[in-house]
Parts: sequence; structure tokens; C-alpha cells
Amino acid sequence: MGLFDKLRNELVDIIEWIDDSRHTIAWRFPRYQNEIKNGAELIVRPGQMAVLVHRGEIADMFEPGNYKLTTDNIPILSTIMGWKHGFNSPFRSEVYFVSTRQITDLKWGTPNPIMFRDPDFGPIRLRAFGTYSLRAQDPKALLKELIGTDSSFEADEISELMRSILITALADLLGESKVAALDLASRYGDFSEQLRKAVLERVDDEYGLDIPQLNIVNISLPEEVEKAIDTRSSMGVIGDMNRFQQFQMGNAMMAAADNPAGGGAADGMGLGMGFAMANQMVQSPGMSAPPMPPQATWHIAVDGQSQGPYNDAQLMQMIQSGGVLASTNVWSPSLGKWMAAGQVPQLSGHFGAVPPPPPPS
Repeated sequence: MGLFDKLRNELVDIIEWIDDSRHTIAWRFPRYQNEIKNGAELIVRPGQMAVLVHRGEIADMFEPGNYKLTTDNIPILSTIMGWKHGFNSPFRSEVYFVSTRQITDLKWGTPNPIMFRDPDFGPIRLRAFGTYSLRAQDPKALLKELIGTDSSFEADEISELMRSILITALADLLGESKVAALDLASRYGDFSEQLRKAVLERVDDEYGLDIPQLNIVNISLPEEVEKAIDTRSSMGVIGDMNRFQQFQMGNAMMAAADNPAGGGAADGMGLGMGFAMANQMVQSPGMSAPPMPPQATWHIAVDGQSQGPYNDAQLMQMIQSGGVLASTNVWSPSLGKWMAAGQVPQLSGHFGAVPPPPPPS
């Protein structure tokens, strides 16, 4: 056996990747001077793809299976090298294994709040976080755009890139949806799917990545907005601003009463809020004054004819002027019949007492 044959037989003839990690996307098979001999065995396990790179040019790709590297199953590399009838000497080429299984439980979140114009609260700041999964679907694009010459490529290395794409897509989605902040929680499912599709459009062709799953776990409101929501909920009157202000004033007055150290200033503030509350209650549509009672109507009999109607004030003037006597017949709806004015309880007191006849002499 010649020296060359001895060295050739000492070359590693099994090329494989046993991945013990959960977040490795790609791994380069280590080989001294990247020499691979003719007939070397290439093992590609399920959830993997193998890529041959020769002098910076992507050559052949292998799906899961067991391969013997000859000119028959590396046609692109054979063309590059000019092999027509096989080869006996080792050739130099890099072998990259790319994981095509899902990498799950990757987390994302907003490092800074997203400005959102809410129809109820106006401009507010929202924060959000969630999870997503990642999978390589185009090893060529992945090697070209992200991996380069790295010997190992982890999911953490693109976490910042994915987060920036996610946050940009989320801001666009919230701005276009025009959904009120109070209704966001009921739309997590729809928003998650829309966000996944928006992110996928930006990473599939350019980076060769797939986003099988993406979930919005929570969209949180600012603390002051959450307090306002809790206050309105405790009232049970969301949207009635007059009653909401009255409720707030009442709470402030109770707080002032519980703080006697406030002295005259607190008393004055409480008094002022009391007057303001009273004014609001009077002006409130639900707190208007009751209507005036209806005026009584009267008719009087004069020479067998009915005259009227007269109200209470007019009838009192006629009694005082002598136009209506105690013997004058009067009628009103409350009486239901004609009666002498002196016999009507509400009128009898307005006639002077008639003295009894004098005693006999």
C-alpha cells in the first residue's frame, strides 16, 4: 500500500450530525482542510438537510437518507470540478447540516412601548409579549443571508432580528385594526395569526425561514389606564361621564373627610366640590326638578249662565271684590257638581263669617 493510499484511508469516511441541542439551526461538519474522499458515507437524519459548499459556491443538497458520495449523487459538484468518470483523490468541500425541525418556545416582547390611538382613552402606550416557533425551509437562502462561514448557528443569534420584525409588524397591525384597547384581549387569536403571516412574508424568501406558530400572550395597558378601567368597573357605569365625575367628587370628599389634618383648606375644598356636585346634579337630565302641579279651573253661575274658566288667583280676586258670594254656585272638575261657594271647603274660609240674627227684644 502506497503512502497516498494510506493517507486516503485515514480520512474520515462517515459524515453525520447528531444534534443534542434544541436551538441549533445549522452546523458545519469539522474536517481538516475540508477533505472528503470518494465514496464517503453521508448520513442525513430526519429533521435535517445537508449542503455541500465548494469554494464559496453552494453545490449539492441532500434530504434525509444515507448517501455514498460519488460523482453519481453529487452532479453539481462534479460539474464544477470537471469530473467525468469519477475521482480517486480527496476533494475539498464544506458540509453544512441544517435543522428543519421546529425550534419552539422562542420568546418575543416589546423593549419599548408602542404608541396606540385609542377611541376611548386617546393616545396610550401598549406593551406586548408572546412566543413563536422557527424552522429552516430554504437552506440555500439561510446559508447565504445569515450563516455565512459560521461553524454553528443558533436561534439566539437571530432573536434581535426576529424581534425587530415582529414589533414593526405588530405596530402596523394595531394601527390598521382601530380596535379599542378594551377589546384587544378578545382578538388575541386573530391578531396572532395576522401577525404570523405578516412576519412570514418578511423572512421566508429573504432568509429561508418559516414561522409555524406565533402567539400573543398579553397586551398590557399603562397603569393609569388600568386604574381608570377599574374605577369605571366599580361604578358599573362605563361611558356616563356626568355620573363618573360625581363618583370621583364623592370619593374625593370622603378622602378629605378622612384627613382632618387638612384643616381649613381641606374643608374649603370639600365645600367647593359639594357645591360643584350639587350643580351637576341639578343640571343632569336625570336630576331635573319635578313639574308644577296643575292649576284648578273654576266656573261660576251668573243669571243661569256658566262663566269661566277661572284659575285660583282669579277666583280669589272675584271673591274679594264681591263678584262671587258665598251663595254663588261654582263648579270645578274636582267637585264634579255645582255647589254654593261657601260650602266648598277650599273656598269657605275666604268668605267673612255671617253673624247670627240678633236676639228678640
